[in-house]
Amino acid sequence: MIIMKKILITSALTLLSMMCLAQNPIITTAYTPDPAPFAYGDKLYMFTGHDEDDATYFKMNDWMVYSTEDMVNWTYLGTPISTETFKWAYHGDRAWASQAVERNGKWYWYVCLNDADKKDVLAVAVADDPQGPYVDAIGAPLATGWSFIDPTIFIDNDGRAYLFWGNKGLWYGELNDDMISFKDGYKEVPGFHDPECFGPQSMKMNWAKGKEELMVGFEEGPWVTRRGDLYYISYPAGGVPEHMAYSTAPTINGPWTYRGRIMDEAENAFTIHGGEVEFKGRNYMFYHNGALPDGMGFHRSAAVEEFRYNPDGTIPFIPFTDEGPAPVGTLNPYERVEAETMAHSWGVKTDRLAGKEHYVRKIDNGDWIKVREVEFGTEGPGQLTVSTLNFRNPATIEFYIDAMSGAPFAAVEVDGSVSEQTVEVRSRRPITGKHDVYILFRGGDEQFFDFDWWKLD
Repeated sequence: MIIMKKILITSALTLLSMMCLAQNPIITTAYTPDPAPFAYGDKLYMFTGHDEDDATYFKMNDWMVYSTEDMVNWTYLGTPISTETFKWAYHGDRAWASQAVERNGKWYWYVCLNDADKKDVLAVAVADDPQGPYVDAIGAPLATGWSFIDPTIFIDNDGRAYLFWGNKGLWYGELNDDMISFKDGYKEVPGFHDPECFGPQSMKMNWAKGKEELMVGFEEGPWVTRRGDLYYISYPAGGVPEHMAYSTAPTINGPWTYRGRIMDEAENAFTIHGGEVEFKGRNYMFYHNGALPDGMGFHRSAAVEEFRYNPDGTIPFIPFTDEGPAPVGTLNPYERVEAETMAHSWGVKTDRLAGKEHYVRKIDNGDWIKVREVEFGTEGPGQLTVSTLNFRNPATIEFYIDAMSGAPFAAVEVDGSVSEQTVEVRSRRPITGKHDVYILFRGGDEQFFDFDWWKLD
């Protein structure tokens, strides 16, 4: 038994040595396809789908939300919407791509799923907070049609809102001020079938007709933005496997001009759905790949790259990196740090709950969590407090600086007698300045407990 524990710990440390610089994928506790970012104040929210761990095809039942303030540490904010949110819908594995925005104090989350007859539909849920609770905004589909999937919401500078969507077709419509109905219906995007607008043609399967035919490069997953007087629409293109391309237009109604490829085919995945956002004066392109352990076309994970627009306003080709973007902030350990805030991890999972209280679960021997850019200040901490719940078996939580080697600066033995425990920091020298923190779990062969939060004093 002791030998097995040492093997597990050694394996975790060896894996860490290979992954220590990796930031992509940015979520390691779940498979998170179709990332949809939204900047709001000093936070960037990311709304995602969720590929189930046992999926062998598209098995997706709910949607998740995360946030960051520094672009390296991401906090899980819950799973506030599922197909069950829409009582009239098919309650199965059709929780595909989505996007959410805030407007006038309300959060609108646009999703695609199936109705009770398994027809493609768009729907919208609304909440007062990005974490919910969300309710079905209209009690019925917002739009219904073949390949009506992958909605993207865009609010123009004049406050007018537009919804775009489609797979092997592209439709759009202006929304009323209520954000849940169309002002004058919807229609196909002008010029969609023109290669000059949406890329070179190739043979693709048209599922509506049940046959292959010559179609433009646009595949699915549109994402609309604006810079100055120019409108941009980026999208997975080229059929399967997909790459990312984009087109531009002088107005939201076109005419659109194809501008070319901006990302190659994703690693170990045949789709690449994502979107672009500006946050803290920097531009980021989100996408997904299959780079996590057991990743594949039905186990996809959110990733992100920073880029700069060319002087003429064009988008450059954006290469994939393991490192991801540079940090744009630090983490304060002297305030409560949710255990579900992390830059990387191994083995652990987060809950599948709605609401605002969340935790890390499925903690086994050798599992670990990494938190980046932790600012210890000039004096350093004297104490560490941790909070656990749902105790099952005893274990030790060890906290390390910069690497899981040498002695931990604090260790908490969790035996289930109390939920909150405070221990002295044991470092020989004060821990000051900015460091990464690793949280390592050591114990027996059964799952330990759930981890709620930690804090230094």
